Amino acid sequence: RSSWLLLAPLLTPPVPVIAAPPCSLCPEGAHRFQWIRNLVPEFGISSSHVKVLSSPAEFYELLKVQIKTAKQRVVMASLYLGTGLLEQELVDCLEETLEKSLQAEGPSNLRVSILLDYTRGSRGKKNSRTMLIPLLQRFPEQVRVSLFHTPNLRGLLRLLIPERFNETIGLQHIKVYLFDDDVILSGANLSDLYFTNRQDRYVLLQDSPEIADFFTELVDAIGDVSLQLQRDNTVQMMEGMVHPYQGDKMAYCEIANRRVMEVISSARARQELLHAETFHSSQQGNSSLSQRGSEACGGLKPEPDTWIYPLIQMKPFGIQIDEMVTETLLTEAERDTRIYLTTGYFNLTQAYMDLILGTRAEYRILLASPEVNGFFGAKGVAGAIPAAYVYIERQFYSEVCYLHQQERVQLQEYSRAGWTFHAKGLWLYLAGSDLPCLTLIGSPNFGYRSVHRDLEAQVAIVTENKALQQQLHREQEQLYLCSGVVSSSTFEQPNRYVKLWVKLVTPLIKNFF
Repeated sequence: RSSWLLLAPLLTPPVPVIAAPPCSLCPEGAHRFQWIRNLVPEFGISSSHVKVLSSPAEFYELLKVQIKTAKQRVVMASLYLGTGLLEQELVDCLEETLEKSLQAEGPSNLRVSILLDYTRGSRGKKNSRTMLIPLLQRFPEQVRVSLFHTPNLRGLLRLLIPERFNETIGLQHIKVYLFDDDVILSGANLSDLYFTNRQDRYVLLQDSPEIADFFTELVDAIGDVSLQLQRDNTVQMMEGMVHPYQGDKMAYCEIANRRVMEVISSARARQELLHAETFHSSQQGNSSLSQRGSEACGGLKPEPDTWIYPLIQMKPFGIQIDEMVTETLLTEAERDTRIYLTTGYFNLTQAYMDLILGTRAEYRILLASPEVNGFFGAKGVAGAIPAAYVYIERQFYSEVCYLHQQERVQLQEYSRAGWTFHAKGLWLYLAGSDLPCLTLIGSPNFGYRSVHRDLEAQVAIVTENKALQQQLHREQEQLYLCSGVVSSSTFEQPNRYVKLWVKLVTPLIKNFF
């Protein structure tokens, strides 16, 4: 995130009211979360295709291996690509793989599509754009670089707001990395910190062509309404497309909504047809239809025991699926259900706070201590950002204590010397279970920005498989082991002192981070 404290009081954001859909649990279905498929496509897979990673180094090495072995497609969506040596090594891997594809017999089928945020990717003289231009120049027919520009940054506002501060208005925040039919979902960006000592979450979905197709189409849809990077470092829109900040805002958002919803709707239709064919063939004792569906996806598959639901949130385009699903999960969580929720930037929306404080489930909320906040020790105004988060955390903790909810709602702070903390998501444990059956993983932070300003995507992973549940449980335990429980004495420590001006400014600008 960026420095925003000087800018934010100038702006007055809208505060739309969202009503969550009714929860239609399916007690006789394969699992109780099948209601999610009323909103998004449901992808049934084998749990053996899911691998949970634990470290930045593992994530980085996997990216390089996957790039080097890709044959058909590389699709990467991130906030930005860094400019250091590790990032250059990734670009070199892409160049090497593209070069091999040209040397192979016959026409090359490999396509590389990269989606980044325009403002973050254009910051500084050496930036994401300059890192990628050599690929565009060398492989113009195979490489596409799209730079999303929020339609809310336009006119006088765009002229007046300086670099870094302009990122507060809205960003492309989705992080998905896919290679042929393998998909990595994460909250990590393509930057050296995320490859070394910034803790995040990472899940690999192997041999999952339908999921890879969905995210390829999603990135293509956003790319189509984004600025296209040219070989001379200029940008231009695709022919006939409305410009995000020069064209009509309403027309642009309507086109973007239509493109993204077409991806979601068509994937839902495909999956529903596949479900219907499978059910029909099983009822008739005839496997021909299901076999044809399986062959189309690369061969016969085992019966699914794990279900993937992509949850998209793009409030600038009027798309709020992730918000509705998250609110419904929190609303419907029963007594003795345990929810472990983590975010690197603790700034929950009012709706999420009300649900956590007003429902019956137990919550263990993991957040960053000031020392592992990404802005800790920053110069200038940015150096006050960790203090603003401390102030927000203390206000929430005070509300928990006022309602006598300390046993049910517990805050824990991640602390690890030499590291920063960026993990986000949740794990849901049903009453009486020692293992989670659902996790959310992706880019949202559960804050105002994630819900209202940025483009976000995560997946709900629901599984009945004990081995995968144990993987997810170990992931949760590993993160929470590096934490301490927050109490009243936490805020009496010298490093928790918040200056008066930060207390006064924070309520005015909290909707910008």
